[in-house]
Amino acid sequence: MFIQTEATPNPEALKFIPGRQVYSEGVLEFHNSASAELSPFAQNLFAIEGVQSIMFGSDFISVTKTKSIEWRHIKPEILGSIMDGFMANMPIWIGAKGANLDAPKYEGEAAEIVAQIQDLLDTRVRPSVAQDGGDIEFDSFDIDTGVVYLRMRGACSGCPSSAITLKSGVENMIKHYVPEVTSVEQVL
Repeated sequence: MFIQTEATPNPEALKFIPGRQVYSEGVLEFHNSASAELSPFAQNLFAIEGVQSIMFGSDFISVTKTKSIEWRHIKPEILGSIMDGFMANMPIWIGAKGANLDAPKYEGEAAEIVAQIQDLLDTRVRPSVAQDGGDIEFDSFDIDTGVVYLRMRGACSGCPSSAITLKSGVENMIKHYVPEVTSVEQVL
């Protein structure tokens, strides 16, 4: 098995591409070992000193390291862990994915606007953000102010250029197609 790696705009994150499907049900992100309780694959990666967060995408794994360790010290161990996980058919996730019950519910005009925003995110934004080892997720929309709240994930979370991407790219595009949107803000 050959695993490619790609740099991301975030110097603390690398994208690992195993050349096969990783996670088919969207995106999974873990910020520590405790949050990865139902992911044996992620647990093995968190056992490596310096691994800070992990995101599983459809065909890649994005790993963010702590600033105190260099990639040359941690990358070989991560590659080995990923290879071992796939060779052993280790599960990415063993739990049931539940719906977010805290997610706001929209009706009428707000529901139509949110559907347009989510469609733009899914078709135009997420594919390009995934190329950098990250993801962008809709959080909420305030119909009174026109503000869209988004969450940056994976390599994009904490990336120095994510604020520029969000304002210059995502905000301008969404405002162009959805005139009811006045601005886009990041939820941390």
